Formats: sequence, C-alpha cells, structure tokens
Amino acid sequence: MTVVSAFLYHEGRRVREVDIHEPRPTGDRDDFVWIGLFEPDEAELRILEERYDLHPLAIEDALKAHQLPKVDIYGNQLFVVARTAAMVDDHIDYGETAVFVGPNAIITVRHGSARSHHELRKQLEAAPELLKHGVDYVLHGILDFIVDGYQPIIDGIEEAVAEMEGHAMSEPLGPEETRRIFRLRRGVATFVRKVGPMGEVANKLVNLDMPCIDVDTRPYFKDVHDHHRRVEAMANGVREALTGVFEMSNLLEQQRQSEITRQLAAWAAILAVPTAIAGIYGMNFEHMPELHWRYGYPAVLAVIVVMCVGLYARFRQMRWL
Repeated sequence: MTVVSAFLYHEGRRVREVDIHEPRPTGDRDDFVWIGLFEPDEAELRILEERYDLHPLAIEDALKAHQLPKVDIYGNQLFVVARTAAMVDDHIDYGETAVFVGPNAIITVRHGSARSHHELRKQLEAAPELLKHGVDYVLHGILDFIVDGYQPIIDGIEEAVAEMEGHAMSEPLGPEETRRIFRLRRGVATFVRKVGPMGEVANKLVNLDMPCIDVDTRPYFKDVHDHHRRVEAMANGVREALTGVFEMSNLLEQQRQSEITRQLAAWAAILAVPTAIAGIYGMNFEHMPELHWRYGYPAVLAVIVVMCVGLYARFRQMRWL
C-alpha cells in the first residue's frame, strides 16, 4: 500500500483514520477526508476513483505524472497539478503532486518528491480554527508548501553565483567553472519553464469562481501567487547574473591579455634598438662611421643604453610596463 496517511477531520480537528475502501463522507460540510498517497499503483487509484467519483482523465494524469502545473474542473471537483523541485548538487530534481479536491475530500498523489506532507499536516492540524475552512484551505497549504520549497533552490544558486563572481575577479574561470555556469544557467531556465505555470494556477484560484473554493479562502491563494512571483523574478535575476559572470570573466581575461600584449610590445620595442644598431655594425662594410675611432664602441653602447632607458621610461609613463 502506498497510502501515507488518511484521516477524517471534523471542524478542523482530526477524528480518526480512514480506509480508502470505505465510502466518502457526505452531507456535513464540517467533515472532510484528507488522503495522501506516494507513487500509488493503478489499482489504488481506481479504488479512489470509484469511492470518490474521480474523473478518469484526472486519474490518468495522476498515474502518468507528466503534466505541467494546471488546474482542471470536473463537475463539482477540482484537479490541480503542481511541480515540486529540490536542489541536488548542481542539479534540480523535479517531482509532481496531483491534488483531487471534492466537497468533502482532498486527495494528494505525490511522485518523485522527497518532501513528505507529514510536517505540513502537523502544521495545519495545529491551527484547527483555520483548518475548519475545509478542503480549500488544505489545498492552499499544499500549494504554499510546494512554492516555499522553490526558495532554497534559488538561494543556493545565488550563493554559487556570488562565489563565482568573487573568483572571477581574482583569476580567470577554468573550463570546469565555465561548464558549471552553463549547467546552472540551463537548470534555471528549465526551472522557470517547469514551475512557471504555478503562478497561473494560483491566479486562477484567486480570480475565478471554482468549485470547492470559498471566497474567504481566496486571499490565501493570493499569498501563494505573490510567493511564486517573487521566486520567478529571483530566478530570472539569477539567470542574468550567471550570464553576467561569464561575460565579466571574458572581459577581464581580454583585459589581462591586452596588458600582456602591451608589455610584450613595449619590451620588443626596447630590444629593437640594440638589435638594429648591432645589425648595422655587423654588416662588415669597410667605410662605416666611427669604425676606427677609439671611443666608437663605448659611444655606441652609451647610445643604446640612453635610447633603451628613454623608451622604458616612456612606456612606464604610458603604463605599458
């Protein structure tokens, strides 16, 4: 069995554990069932389909777990899909949580998510005055729990970007660091694409009339929507920052190469003076200026030293050396 937990609640307080084979509660709106499943098999979902009158298309989506975030309406029920995410090293692992919301029941089906709803359930049960709002408040709690899980991912990538920025200021980025930048940038782009529709889901729950969603609960979904917008804005900022780190590293490397090129050019110009003079006097012509002068050799050396020192001083003034 993959049923993690299944309880009946009355006026926001847990009453007893329920079995997925028993009939769903009807009538009193203060009663609702919250069933949580983790990677269930088809047989279990078919039982719930029969007991809680779930739509076959929603059951199929919950089994395959290949959907982007969305919200569908089936009669007096809602089917909500949310994408979970967790950072593992430099890789983002994704999962999926499908939520069936009916008048007296909410059923969650998790795939691939390492974060269970155990702590969330304890947190909601600690506030029965809020939990007695019913299934729509539980749905808000689940979506808020999932969206809050996005924040540590962005925070972790931001720390990595800050570390790489500091490193790039002192020395060029190596091949592995460059690959890491592109790996993180690709991961952030995928993150925005996969969890971006969560904002639209929250927006629909805020602004549209939907079954099982009371007007009094809509402000809670507005809070989820605000959290998602903040995370999405941070993700886009991180993606731009990663591009900036790469461009900054390239610019600094080009600047370093330009400085080296100027230094080499300056030394080449200085060394050209003795090379040219020595080349002239090495041509072995019989009649050359000062060839038989007693002080010709020291005079030539003096000229070489003066010209080289003059060029060196000039290049230092130009900050080429």
